[in-house]
Amino acid sequence: MTTTTSKTKTNTYRQTLWNAALESGFPTVMWRLPKQNHKHFLTSFLKNPEQIKIEFEELGPGFAFSPFINPDGNDTYFLKADLHYVFSEIAIDENETCQEIVTPSSVDPNFVELLSAKATSKPFFFSKKGEVANATTKEDFIAEVNDAVNEIEAGKFKKVVLSRTKNLNIRDDFDLVTVFDKLCVTYPNAFVSVVSIPSLGMVWMGASPETLVSQDSQGIFRTMALAGTQSAYDADGNLIKTSEALWRQKEIEEHALVSRYIVSCLKKIRVREFEEEGPKTVIAGNLMHLRMDFIVDTVEINFPEMATVMLDLLHPTSAVCGMPKEPARQFILANEKYDREFYSGFLGPVNIQQESHIFVNLRTMKLQNGTATLYAGCGITADSNAEKEWIETEMKFQTLGRFLV
Repeated sequence: MTTTTSKTKTNTYRQTLWNAALESGFPTVMWRLPKQNHKHFLTSFLKNPEQIKIEFEELGPGFAFSPFINPDGNDTYFLKADLHYVFSEIAIDENETCQEIVTPSSVDPNFVELLSAKATSKPFFFSKKGEVANATTKEDFIAEVNDAVNEIEAGKFKKVVLSRTKNLNIRDDFDLVTVFDKLCVTYPNAFVSVVSIPSLGMVWMGASPETLVSQDSQGIFRTMALAGTQSAYDADGNLIKTSEALWRQKEIEEHALVSRYIVSCLKKIRVREFEEEGPKTVIAGNLMHLRMDFIVDTVEINFPEMATVMLDLLHPTSAVCGMPKEPARQFILANEKYDREFYSGFLGPVNIQQESHIFVNLRTMKLQNGTATLYAGCGITADSNAEKEWIETEMKFQTLGRFLV
């Protein structure tokens, strides 16, 4: 039986919840959906969460967390919502109205004890497990981009998304809950999240601008094509109006490839009744992107399982992999000198309050062994310039990197 209670708490209560869950070894996640004020806290009491294929219509409430390499979809971690809190206030250091949704019979006694004791031994937890991989060198990245352009000119594929990493030290006073709150304030249009699966020995934090699939309680399905990048500020540091943004042919073509891929997926499942909004220029933190939204009324076309089918078709999208998908993916695996792990995978709440919202894991970082590993990629086409692509990844690192210095 599920019970719901409301109470007033401060953000320190979320720190207590976070610390108690991690000290208990429980997979835990906090998130805030785009353009919403509610923050969510979810814990699964299964220390080793199951890995399954996400089929929305078959699952109860929980949270999906998938790596980039997940060809059959069966390697997606699913964190069952054994404990779920909803905090209504976004302001830092102010009281929050908290809705608690919990199944009392499943609460772990050790967790309750830690919660009662206000587990605050550490304001922030990150794993001590594992070695931190070396960051991508500029020399390696430039060579990879040039090799990709050569392959494109040879007709092997039309586009490939190459990425790299950057390592920064985590400050001793780094407070995860406070940084999460600051990300929520700084990036109101992003999906802000922090995910910990202690058995994997890592914490992932991010502010993703890209919806992969979503379906609301009214059966409205959404996905988007998000591609093309430029600074949101001019040379004098002034914010550029979206209506005045100028796009190069390279970015326009890059975005068109993503849009065409989504349309091809819709045609593949014989969905012709869809709305398109865009393309339009949108701001994501310090950057601008081109975005096209695709909307389907699944009730009207009698296709309730559309989110499941489209998730399987879309991941990984050409915005994080390339076109055609398979040769681009093979080039990535053969040439990127690191394991993407969960970067450019997908994540998000499943059947929470009768809605599912899955996002591409972009503008993300892995917190492990005292180091924050930041990830950024860029779409490589025949018109790409390796030096400019390096600069683009540097701009993307700033989304999260500014909170680490």
